[in-house]
Amino acid sequence: MTHLDLRPADECRYDAVSLGEVMLRLDPGDERIRVARSFRVWEGGGEYNVVRGLRRVFGQRAAIVTAIGDNHVGLLLEDLILQGGVDTEYVVWKKADGIGRQNRNALNFTERGFGVRGALGVSDRAHSATAAMRPGDVDWDRLFGHDGVRWLHTGGIFAGLSLETAEVAEAAMTAARRHGTVVSYDLNYRPSIWNEQGGMERAREVNHTLVQLVDVLFGNEEDFTAALGFEVPEVDIEAGTLDPAKFEAMIKAVAVKYPGLDVIATTLRAVHTASSNDWSAVAWSPAESFVRATDRRDLAIKDRVGGGDSFASGLIFGLLDGRPLGDALELGAAHGALAMTTPGDTSMATRAEVEALAAGGSARVQR
Repeated sequence: MTHLDLRPADECRYDAVSLGEVMLRLDPGDERIRVARSFRVWEGGGEYNVVRGLRRVFGQRAAIVTAIGDNHVGLLLEDLILQGGVDTEYVVWKKADGIGRQNRNALNFTERGFGVRGALGVSDRAHSATAAMRPGDVDWDRLFGHDGVRWLHTGGIFAGLSLETAEVAEAAMTAARRHGTVVSYDLNYRPSIWNEQGGMERAREVNHTLVQLVDVLFGNEEDFTAALGFEVPEVDIEAGTLDPAKFEAMIKAVAVKYPGLDVIATTLRAVHTASSNDWSAVAWSPAESFVRATDRRDLAIKDRVGGGDSFASGLIFGLLDGRPLGDALELGAAHGALAMTTPGDTSMATRAEVEALAAGGSARVQR
């Protein structure tokens, strides 16, 4: 079994807490951003999507630590979070100045791709309330000590928002470990976030520091290179890109450099078109070595945004539930696959659907 020293559930108020920015996603549906006349509003964000999936799909007690600009747009964002069932007690409200010079609420215009046209995301998130967070904004010992948290999840998107958010992440992760909370981190490298801070070199510097505080590390194929500097195997669709053996040497190198890691997990995907890719995942732990999820070739995609986050939430749930790493990995891969069949950043799957697909279920009509 994977060695994770989880706090007992009856000692903790929360099963899982995420630290990260929550954005308003403005979705033009089947149209393009540049010609749309109406947008559907969702909430989403790399770290938030994970904890939201843990709450709505897997029934875990979950909370978000973030900051929101105190205006009517912020109240809309709060309402969407509450509809997702995620606790907002540790949301930091920051005074908005009325015209967006500071403490803005982040926006993300996202159009779904189709066929040869890839998905497109246009973020408007600079000078946000979350980027203005400071380590002292949250009473970390109250959260992890008095209230109690079994699992903290954060990642490279939040850490890269500003020079200070990296410090916030370090403070949260240090406090979590001090109180026996398992820490997971998704590398989630985004060039647009890091460009003004020194680019890839700065990202690697920050991530090197933070990964030393991590128990469970997530990333996709490219993240390990961009965020940590490890060599990733070349992708060759015709030769079978989902062969996990191509990634074992890299993952072993990560484990050697960061010996405190209990689990390393990565999605494996080969994108054929915006509407189809091969999908699988591989994970490693010292006790169980390498395990691999079911290959799903030519997986049909409706909206790929949030697929990796749903993978993470499914795997986290499996580990919280005490399952072997291989079973947890199947839950993660199944949840990620299902999340990409519906629009929006967040999952619309049910736990029963995830469990059935992870166990080998099909897409036959259910009556």
